[in-house]
Amino acid sequence: MSLIELNNVDISFASKGKKKGSVNALVGMNLTIDEGEIIAVVGESGCGKTTLGKVIADIYRPTKGEVLFHGKDIHKLSKKEYQEYRLGVQMVHQDSYAALNPNKTIAQSLILPLLRHKLAKNNEEALDILFEYFNEVGLNPPELFLEKYPHQLSGGQRQRILLARALSVRPKLIVADEPVSMVDVSLRISLLNLMAKMNQKYKISFIYITHDLGTARYIAAHGKIMVMYLGRMIESNKIQEAIKNPMHPYFQALVAAVPEADSRRSEFAKELPLRSLDMPDLLNLPEGCKFHPRCPYYKDICMQEEPKLRKLNGGIVACHRAEECMKKTETEE
Repeated sequence: MSLIELNNVDISFASKGKKKGSVNALVGMNLTIDEGEIIAVVGESGCGKTTLGKVIADIYRPTKGEVLFHGKDIHKLSKKEYQEYRLGVQMVHQDSYAALNPNKTIAQSLILPLLRHKLAKNNEEALDILFEYFNEVGLNPPELFLEKYPHQLSGGQRQRILLARALSVRPKLIVADEPVSMVDVSLRISLLNLMAKMNQKYKISFIYITHDLGTARYIAAHGKIMVMYLGRMIESNKIQEAIKNPMHPYFQALVAAVPEADSRRSEFAKELPLRSLDMPDLLNLPEGCKFHPRCPYYKDICMQEEPKLRKLNGGIVACHRAEECMKKTETEE
């Protein structure tokens, strides 16, 4: 049985601008997360990556569809089962400063959930647990960090504290939303290695949300990638195969945008295969395939009929012309 499963999940939000209407942040989302699995979720800003993470963590409730935890709808769980789910699914946010109370020391912020969820009987037991996980994430000695306030720590240290906080409640899944984007480049590898270590050591599943294909490929080297566009999953496969042979034109453009460490090819050797760099109006999406106004391979069917996900090349893709796009890319190379 899967750890988490999303079945036909939709979620929409009312527009707050001058134009009235609703924005479909997720559309027909189906996703299965197994224990110990790492899934990298990629796509440009506004594609619904963070919304997906918040639906998985039950911060947002779907407009339609269901989220299952061990096969049970999370909104139909008993109080005890729901507590198990809330502890089992933890979220690590992009902004580590905003995720910590600036008026409390790190110890005060992290001890409270351990006592509240009865993972520790008293402050002394809670500190023992925190010492263990601070050592695990490389914050040594722990007492040096526990008595400080968030503003007294660096971004990398705060992000490690968020990981320690998530680990301290013994989760089964961590939703990591752009966890290294606000950290110095020199510290990113160490944080990615830390998450990979947690995955291997504790069999914790990870949903790694990012717009950076480089870090996605690094953390999910033996996992899967899921590509999103305007709230829809448009491609998913094992990450190495997906990057080697991207099937959807949008994902081909993302891969083409990554500079390559290949002396035989200039990083600007191939222009992005897009007709337009502009995303469509979210309140007035095009008919048919939502990507066709930007797609260089589109045909009449793309303007008339929205493609459904189908199996191809060991993964799944939502594109009428995926086979032709793959052949054209191979020819160009």
